[in-house]
Amino acid sequence: MIFIGCKEDRNLIFEPSNFKNETCKNCASITILVPRALGNKKIDEVINTALREEIISILKYDDEVDANSIDSAMESFQSEYIQLRDKFPEEATTWEATINGEVTYENDTILTIRLDYYLFTGGAHGYSSVRFLNFNKEKGKELGNEELFSDIEAFEGLAESKFRIKEKIPNSESINSTGFMFENDVFYLPENIGFTKEGLQLFYEQYEVASYADGPIVLTIPLVEIQKYLIPFRS
Repeated sequence: MIFIGCKEDRNLIFEPSNFKNETCKNCASITILVPRALGNKKIDEVINTALREEIISILKYDDEVDANSIDSAMESFQSEYIQLRDKFPEEATTWEATINGEVTYENDTILTIRLDYYLFTGGAHGYSSVRFLNFNKEKGKELGNEELFSDIEAFEGLAESKFRIKEKIPNSESINSTGFMFENDVFYLPENIGFTKEGLQLFYEQYEVASYADGPIVLTIPLVEIQKYLIPFRS
């Protein structure tokens, strides 16, 4: 008898979840396409809840508005646009919100979802950015940035070294010597950190450490170089 062993596929199952508001002359334009976890495990609920809350946070123009669903957040966005348009009919241009999500990394333990979004609510230009959501599948929880690392201070030292090399900042000079705007002239990690197939990505938003004209600042470090700094997880 010959026994053939097969590695169990522990990847989660997703389906595309699409939201789009009514198309009309006086409507804001809202398009959302994100993955939705289909299983009945705790982690599936945690993922879907985190995605919903993140989308609501992106769409809420007024923090005082009580939005507890994606639909109500879309209604809030549309309502704010209508109020502005009615108040300044000659100046108001159509508002726009586009949110796209995808799974950028998954192994037996870790799952990362990246949200790319663009908002235009008037003015000279819109605003685009990225948000990473990281999850521990085994524990059924969303992870904060500090929970990704076994030694975050040591990783920060490595990240600064990589950042200086990429941006051509001499080690003998301050981190802001070439025009960056790190607070107190001290390197720090961005708010947005997530796993991708290429490695761990550090995503500094516009204005976070540089001017708007410089755009987002992105640093990707291969996982093989940082394994010892990360929480133990199976690849």
